[in-house]
This record gives sequence, structure tokens and C-alpha cells, in this order.
Amino acid sequence: MTVDLESRRAQLVEMRERVLHAAHDIAQDDDGDEELSSAAGDQHLADHATDMFDHELDESLEENAAQLVRDIDLALDRIDAGTYGTCARCGRPIPEERLDAVPYAVLDVECKQLLERA
Repeated sequence: MTVDLESRRAQLVEMRERVLHAAHDIAQDDDGDEELSSAAGDQHLADHATDMFDHELDESLEENAAQLVRDIDLALDRIDAGTYGTCARCGRPIPEERLDAVPYAVLDVECKQLLERA
């Protein structure tokens, strides 16, 4: 396997910036908790439920973005350490097709499937 590490590094850095930008946009669009705390006021119960759902969805998206940034950072560390593209479980090379799809992958497809079944 011949992975162009500098190209992959640039791809990961760009992906990291896009994720951070998207997470920032989510946080900016969140209008705070003032509506959530006003359920006893004049807000209809269905409106309150919608606000709660939107708030929880935003929190979940922010958590997912944070995890993705951590995974990308670890992939960048693996590039620096010379272990990028090697399965952390079995030590085999991760196929380039998998790295194209998931550039921060730690496991090859077989090991990932074994992990998911367990």
C-alpha cells in the first residue's frame, strides 16, 4: 500500500476544519435554554417538546463533532508516528479504499466487523 501521507494529512486537516466550523455553526444557531425553561409560561406543550428535541439534537451533534475531531487528531498523530494506515488490532495494512472512505480509520474492515459483532 502506498499512501501519500502529505495528501492524507491535508485531507484530514481540511476535514477537521469543516467539522469544527459545522460544530461552531450548530452552537451559534442554538438560541439558548430560555425557551426550555419557560414550559410553565405561555408555551404550548408540543412547542416545548420540539424545543427540547432540537436542543438534545444539537447537543448530540456537538458531541459527535468533538469525537470526530479527536479521531482526526489521533490519525494525524499516527501519521507523525509512522503508524498511519496500519490496523491497530492485527497490524495489517488498512486498504487504501477504506482510508479513502474513513481517513481516520484505526482498524481494517475485518477487525472493525469483529469489533462490532462483539
